[in-house]
Amino acid sequence: MRRRTIHSPQNARIKAAARLRRGAHRARQGKTLIDGIRELNRALDAGVAIEEAFYCPDSGEIEQIGELLRRLDSTRCQVFPVRPEVLAKLAYGQRAEGPVGVAVPPQTRLHDLQLPPNPLVAVLEGVEKPGNLGAIIRTAEAAGLAAVVVADPRTDLYNPNTIRASLGTVFRMPLCTAKTDELLPWLQAAGMQICAARVDGQRLYTELDFSGPTALLLGAEATGLSDAWPAAEVVSIQIPMCGISDSLNVAATAAVLFYEAHRQRSGREP
Repeated sequence: MRRRTIHSPQNARIKAAARLRRGAHRARQGKTLIDGIRELNRALDAGVAIEEAFYCPDSGEIEQIGELLRRLDSTRCQVFPVRPEVLAKLAYGQRAEGPVGVAVPPQTRLHDLQLPPNPLVAVLEGVEKPGNLGAIIRTAEAAGLAAVVVADPRTDLYNPNTIRASLGTVFRMPLCTAKTDELLPWLQAAGMQICAARVDGQRLYTELDFSGPTALLLGAEATGLSDAWPAAEVVSIQIPMCGISDSLNVAATAAVLFYEAHRQRSGREP
């Protein structure tokens, strides 16, 4: 298939795509950028609509890109070869090899989530950093969680940095946003045990039984969970700190809790 090469970073199509690095433009257009072969393939696997894709024919990954291009050509995606300096304007950080796609991310509401029997769900309240959000989603997918719900988000779910940090699993994981005040009744209606990770948690995380329907709550990087989670309804848990640190990074905390739950549910000993 003959493709028209884009030579200038000032091309209107390139400038419009580059604006999607900014949250205001993503919200206005209802689109985002997806960086990388693996991430674009996982978006296609999930049925995400990719409208445009840009790649550099001089890339060292051209064989893998060729397979991706064949997949994109079977959709309505418009594919454009670009010069390296053009791709550099679009690409994530120093990753100037690409490819980069413009996509319409999925939108799922809280009450659209279809939970399996005996679900394990992560609730992330106010997480600010896209890299942390992506890392948590990646770990949740790997550990077999049923869904991730982001309460009162301070970054959009499909921030390109979130997509990249998740290695594209953001498109595979059942995922939605919600307001904190609607989550407690939703979790209770689903019959879930609600466990909140807090620095001053009353019980060690290893003392809890995560084998039944459970929601694991994690708060913002700087402030932790809000006061919207009443002690009478929520079990506060902690991970012991043996050094001078008083807490773990939220993504590290998530990994510890998710895999403890996975261990219990799989019946494996440590």
